Amino acid sequence: MAVTMQQIADAVGVSRGTVDRALHNRGRVNPEVAERILQTARDMGYKTNIIGQALARTKRNFRLGIILQSVETPTMQDVIRGIRQAGEELRSSGLELDLREVQGLDLSRVLEEIDSLVREGVQGIALSPTDRPELVDRIDRLYNLGIPVVTLNSDAPSSRRLCFVGMDNYRAGQTASWLACQMLPQGGKVFIVAGHLNNTAHANRLSGFLDALASERRDNIQLLSFQPCFGRDDYAHEMTQHILQDHPDLGVIYVTSHGQEGVCQAISEAGLTGQVRVIAYDLNEPNRQLLENGMIQFVIDQRAFEQGYRPPFLLSDYLLYDRVPETRQLYTDISIRTKYNISN
Repeated sequence: MAVTMQQIADAVGVSRGTVDRALHNRGRVNPEVAERILQTARDMGYKTNIIGQALARTKRNFRLGIILQSVETPTMQDVIRGIRQAGEELRSSGLELDLREVQGLDLSRVLEEIDSLVREGVQGIALSPTDRPELVDRIDRLYNLGIPVVTLNSDAPSSRRLCFVGMDNYRAGQTASWLACQMLPQGGKVFIVAGHLNNTAHANRLSGFLDALASERRDNIQLLSFQPCFGRDDYAHEMTQHILQDHPDLGVIYVTSHGQEGVCQAISEAGLTGQVRVIAYDLNEPNRQLLENGMIQFVIDQRAFEQGYRPPFLLSDYLLYDRVPETRQLYTDISIRTKYNISN
């Protein structure tokens, strides 16, 4: 006997309408509740063929393209897990996902993959972009071709993309600034390890931090000149070694993207673990270990799995049912994690 949405609702302790919204991305549902609903649905063997029915009505085979950059990072591996889970759930309905993985940030490769997917007849594309003019122009051209684009993890806000799925990175940067101030009640030195400044997520985390720090009017906090590591641990390691040599009394290091493992290694080599506190992003497995070992004090998590999982459903809803997302910015939670709540 097929599992019903009411049975899922009873198991989770929510209404049937909440289950319907969570399963079909109709309206906002608390992300933690949505995750419980989706997991319960999977555990109970729930299969929806609503998409398959729509595909049969339109007599079309649907293919969606996914283009991810910086796939070598643990964060993007969590995004990929979300995409693959969505792909498994959609495959039984006849909808296919074509995932293209790009190492680092490579604009020319992303443009090539977009052109390839268009030639192969995809109906929609989800991608993690930079806000480069060439890519904004290509997204706008896709819009004119009737191919909707959903951005995820990072954004191209000046483009005609359908919506963005990811964290409000400016507010996340403000959050990191507040954490730094709490760790330095008597003042101290702060060093920022930046990522790719042409990546809107990284840039907004930096600007949010700087703006919030300025608004706090903490004259006893000395902000050292920030440097980009481009998401590379070896660069971050070398930069941290140099800054610790010049400033052994450093209080906090804020890492806006990947690179925290290199930072923590340099701190450990200098014998300053626990003395130099670290704020980083994403509750992935390496960061769990660094939190447990006291190498990182705070991780700001953005629910990377959800950022991969939601875009395929948003695109299919738009293409099959003309359902436009309720907002152009679908923000995931900003969660502060410590060694005491990493299992939540």
